[in-house]
Amino acid sequence: MSALGVEVNVGNDDGETNTAVRVPERVLRRDQARLEEAERRRNVKESQTVTEEKSDFFTSTFNAEKTAVEEMLSACDHNDRDKAAETLEEATLKIHQLQKFFNDSMMFLTQYEIRQAQASLQKLQSSLAEKRDELLPKKKFAFRSRNTEASKQPAPLQQTTDKSASDVAGTVVVVDAAVSVNQCGFSHADSQVLIKQAEEIQQRDVLLSHLTNCKVRLYGCPSTVHIKNIRGCEILSGPVSSSVFVDQCTDSTLVFPCQQLRTHNTTATQIYLHVTSRAIIEDCHGVRFAPFTWTYPGIHDHYKVAGLDPNRNNWTEVDDFNWLAAGTPSPNWTVIPETERICSWDVVEQAS
Repeated sequence: MSALGVEVNVGNDDGETNTAVRVPERVLRRDQARLEEAERRRNVKESQTVTEEKSDFFTSTFNAEKTAVEEMLSACDHNDRDKAAETLEEATLKIHQLQKFFNDSMMFLTQYEIRQAQASLQKLQSSLAEKRDELLPKKKFAFRSRNTEASKQPAPLQQTTDKSASDVAGTVVVVDAAVSVNQCGFSHADSQVLIKQAEEIQQRDVLLSHLTNCKVRLYGCPSTVHIKNIRGCEILSGPVSSSVFVDQCTDSTLVFPCQQLRTHNTTATQIYLHVTSRAIIEDCHGVRFAPFTWTYPGIHDHYKVAGLDPNRNNWTEVDDFNWLAAGTPSPNWTVIPETERICSWDVVEQAS
């Protein structure tokens, strides 16, 4: 029984054709496989070359823009307040543009490049905040009642407003703290309801720190939100133009849409999230995620102001920097089952 094969004509030195030679099919299959593997390697190499070129372009462009912002902050004139304010606003815009450039480039960056860029952006934000504190005078930011007895409290001050007076426990309080012109927020409060309306936020940086058992409502569009040293709190925010930074948060519920989320040192916390890039956690345990479910009048307009796509939500795309085991889910975060998710926050607020 002859082996299966394919006849191939073989010529001699005189150009004449000899009798056909039968080539085994296994040899042909092996040769075909070799050609296909060579083609695959060529495609992979071309893809890697394109990715490397994009990565190199990102690195050079990002570093150039970062340096420009650093030089802009260093050149701020202490003697010209108006000029300093104008420069700081320009630096804020450039940092937002740099954040967007980074978000759009994440798909072809390595984990190392992502970490380096995120660290640089956070450093720029910190430098910007420090410059604001240094160059612009601080003022008290609050809507005060005519009852001046509250001003006798050492710190922080608080007041009862008429608006939403029938809400939690019949009282809405606002903590008053010394903040820079371009920053607002609440700090050092316990068991209070803290609310800021859209006109109070207006694309400003929001800082929430040292809060315990508080309910926070941000009915507006912050530029960035910093949440630090929080315990037992419920924080709901409108669309955030750039990033939300969370650090030292315990036994809390956080609800917000944003471009980027970076969470550190957080435990036993639920996050109802709308994020257009990817969420990042580091040194966290017992964090649970669900899709963003809060709404209020005007929130759709605030999505437009923030530049967020309401139809693009990567809330399940979570990168754990402490868990590098490929193919194995991180034990530090989970998804909240649908039966346990909160859908009506107004009911929760009234019930409390």
